[in-house]
Amino acid sequence: MSDTQISFGRTVSLEEGANLLKALGHRNRFLLRGEPGIGKSSILSYLQSQMGDEYNYTYFDCMNKDLGDIVMPAINRETRQTEYFPNAAFNLTNGKPSVIMLDEFTKAPQPIQNMLHPLLEVVNPRLGDQPLHPDRIVFLTGNMGGDNVGDNLKAHTIGRLTTVTVRKSTADEWLGWAVNRDINPVVMAWVNQFPHCMDSYMDGNSESNPYIYNPKKVQGAYVSPRSLQLASNIIDARGMLSPNAALSALIGTIGESGARDMNAYVDFQDQLPSWESIIDKPDKAKIPEAPGACAVMVFGAVTKVDNKTISPFMEYIERMDAEWQAIFAVNIAKNPAKQQTAFTSSKFRDWVLANEDIL
Repeated sequence: MSDTQISFGRTVSLEEGANLLKALGHRNRFLLRGEPGIGKSSILSYLQSQMGDEYNYTYFDCMNKDLGDIVMPAINRETRQTEYFPNAAFNLTNGKPSVIMLDEFTKAPQPIQNMLHPLLEVVNPRLGDQPLHPDRIVFLTGNMGGDNVGDNLKAHTIGRLTTVTVRKSTADEWLGWAVNRDINPVVMAWVNQFPHCMDSYMDGNSESNPYIYNPKKVQGAYVSPRSLQLASNIIDARGMLSPNAALSALIGTIGESGARDMNAYVDFQDQLPSWESIIDKPDKAKIPEAPGACAVMVFGAVTKVDNKTISPFMEYIERMDAEWQAIFAVNIAKNPAKQQTAFTSSKFRDWVLANEDIL
């Protein structure tokens, strides 16, 4: 039996988790759990991009809120009674159904969990004394119990939830996301060359992998989709930093092993020919020799190329090894912002027809 068969149904991708919410979130209450830093919090923005303005969207950070951030007692002087009014942050008064993300619910203090508990009811959910729209979607996020970061739920809460484990993105999945998010080419190139940095401790190889989160060790930092985005910000700003400060910041973001290995790719970026020289003289511009430099070149080109420059760049990249040509073609084809540039270029189309065997 293959590893794929063994793991089938045990975990979902971030996109699969979001699709579960779209299809069933108004009926079931989902708890999406996973290891730290894998992007669970990004699911709300993904849902908003998919579902549009027919819904209200509320992000509620359960771990850093107090009871007054949820509901407050209000006095009805006519009936001489008190009622509980929801916080305006939940936006329950304009008639639209809501998508409410209770982030880090599993770390919230017990009084916060108790106050939010009526939201978890499938029949007649409410917040304070305010009923929710029938088409509302409410979901929770949290870490794995084995992550040792303080997640805890009581049995009566778990019994109301559909619990799904969200896996960490693979290197290829993350790269497909990164090319659309202005991630620095150095970071993308490093992930492409060290794909095991996106492995998970849940796969059982944490002891031999110096980059990833390991709940059995005390770690200051580690590589995750979240920390890679922060590392990209540091490399973007390196022109304003000393080499020592930039490396120190990287160590504090992705850990020592990842930072020192990634830092070597910064040097590759400095060794590349200028973009202008590639476009002006694609037949003569210098071709990088080191694999790391080639990777930085290719991922940088995916973010830079446009309708005017794709033809000369295709002439240039055809001088590189077939592996790098294929990596460029695949990644620009995955990028919604660049697809039109690629497929309206006769040079790119001709390359695809001539190289179908390596794609």
